[in-house]
Amino acid sequence: MKVREIAAAIESFAPLSLQESYDNAGLIVGRPDDEVHKALLAVDVSEEVLREAVEEGCDMIITHHPLIFSGLKKISPEDATGAAVIKAIRAGICIYAAHTNADKVLSGVSGAMAARLGLENVSILADEGDGTGLGVVGTLPQPLTFRQALELVKEMFGLKVVKSSKPVEGPVTKVAMCGGSGASLIKAAQKAGAQLYISGDISYHNFFTQNDFMIMDIGHYESEIDIVEILFSLIKKNF
Repeated sequence: MKVREIAAAIESFAPLSLQESYDNAGLIVGRPDDEVHKALLAVDVSEEVLREAVEEGCDMIITHHPLIFSGLKKISPEDATGAAVIKAIRAGICIYAAHTNADKVLSGVSGAMAARLGLENVSILADEGDGTGLGVVGTLPQPLTFRQALELVKEMFGLKVVKSSKPVEGPVTKVAMCGGSGASLIKAAQKAGAQLYISGDISYHNFFTQNDFMIMDIGHYESEIDIVEILFSLIKKNF
């Protein structure tokens, strides 16, 4: 099959038109008409991922994070991104990313986080008016204490530790979350009535919260890992 066929399947799930203005989702290395017989899926295009793709004879790497995120002034082996681009081209490997477009659909990254906690009545947190947007919010099947909520998050996301603000004084019934770096949605989570907001890359000052609201930082990678299985299932279903 061709790269364009795989891209079309992914984009039927997460249209490129949804991506944020700063993003660089889509085909990053390669041509739409290149043939694909084998693909490797990952969160990032790391040196190890590229090596594995070459060893496995893959024609395509599909990731969540774009290999090229900001502008490149040169493609050089002295730079990690440049070295990856060179290696991919020499090996005949196309690279495709489904990033913020996969964040902004309900069944995408944040929706998968909600499923891990068994949230009910899940909806988009920062709805852009068309049923898409960043983050999700939903209700727990039953109210939890701070300690119960903490243990649930650790268990469901496979974590040994969680970075958390001070405990809320009352029960936790409503939870908001956003995969990746979600500090920008803290106010939206509060406005939605959530007692708990879960995301990654939360900075120090954001942890000084009100008594009825708390934040848990579970890690950027840990919050997004489900995208690999989502994309794998999508490709397996279509091809």
